[in-house]
Amino acid sequence: MGHDAAPAATRLSDPARARIDAVLSAVDVELDRAYPGDRAEKQPAHTVYVSAADVDADTPGTWGDRASAIADDAAAVVADLDRTGIASLVQARLRGQPIEDLRIDLEDGYGWRPDAVEDRDARAAGRTIATWSARPEQAPSAYGVRCKGLGATERARGLRSLELVLDAAGGVPDGFVFTVPKLRAAVQVDAVVMICEELERAHGLPEGALRFELQIESPQAVLGADGRATVAEAIHRGVPRLTGLHYGTYDYSAACGIVSSQQSLEHPVADHAKSVMLVAAAQTGVWVSDGSTQVSPVGSAKVVEAALRRHHRLVTRSLERGFYQGWDMHPGHLVTRWLAVYGFFRSAMSPAVTRLQSYFDRQSSEFVDEPATAQSLALVVLRGLSVGAFTEADVLAVGPRCSAAALGELRASGGVLG
Repeated sequence: MGHDAAPAATRLSDPARARIDAVLSAVDVELDRAYPGDRAEKQPAHTVYVSAADVDADTPGTWGDRASAIADDAAAVVADLDRTGIASLVQARLRGQPIEDLRIDLEDGYGWRPDAVEDRDARAAGRTIATWSARPEQAPSAYGVRCKGLGATERARGLRSLELVLDAAGGVPDGFVFTVPKLRAAVQVDAVVMICEELERAHGLPEGALRFELQIESPQAVLGADGRATVAEAIHRGVPRLTGLHYGTYDYSAACGIVSSQQSLEHPVADHAKSVMLVAAAQTGVWVSDGSTQVSPVGSAKVVEAALRRHHRLVTRSLERGFYQGWDMHPGHLVTRWLAVYGFFRSAMSPAVTRLQSYFDRQSSEFVDEPATAQSLALVVLRGLSVGAFTEADVLAVGPRCSAAALGELRASGGVLG
């Protein structure tokens, strides 16, 4: 018996291709809309929170002076933490722009005060913001306000304070953002968007001028009653006005039943919440910020040393886990913030650039780097450049093809070389 002839080559019919393309094209459009990628703006390394009762236009410089004094008094500790020779860079930062991002706090760090007092402090906060806008060389790169939240007992007070801040500021300066605390339901974001629209209308502001951040300090903000990740839905309800998610260390831990002595940025419940935040915000353009430590370098030399070492360890830990921003609550935190940030990126730069140079040259090495890895390597170098941990000349000395422009193109192309 003879063998049958091989079947003729087959292919998808044109109608089948059209049906498949119709399904996948719609998916492509939705994914491009929901996940546009990283924002072009520079993410600050930290956010400083200062009570509205204590802040004025000179606060950044005052904090820098106090931080420099703490660094001088704890010179031995600073020298021990300085593993990459960055002490002079840190001192220059403390004398120049010690605070990159600042929130004037009218919420938990301010407390409940008589309405007349909060009205006064809210107006003063707006005038301070207006001064920073007029004198950017003496101001943080970004700033804003945290008013009281959306709950029934506090939202009227919070809205009034926000309006008074905007009135006194004379509008919305570049870099202004307001923080919405204690998110508990995704639909609350719809109300925040409505607030932005109405404030823009009432104050004659351009459409889209107001931007906000969400503070994730409630278990319900991470996991809803229906089992869905509330924070993921909140992001897609809030963009493009929504710019960031900030973890609230102590409210979140307390709500989960963690006793005060164990509440920390490195507690497992904190790691879980922040991991959900990071995954939900990935490729959306929304930044994620770690929270704060309540341990400040105040007291005896031994207590100060322990606090500085603790904060340095926590900041480094956050950076290692992909949280490139965090809260600082005391001038002493600026010392260890910049020591940790500069040290982290300087340590990462040379290995990353060496691997990128091989990637650009298509040379074999001990690493077989894929485009996604090349993107990540480029990102760490670009972030280090943006915070001032090293210069482009430092990068080019290690990898002559790794200019900032080339690394930017590599990131934009998805790691694919022509």
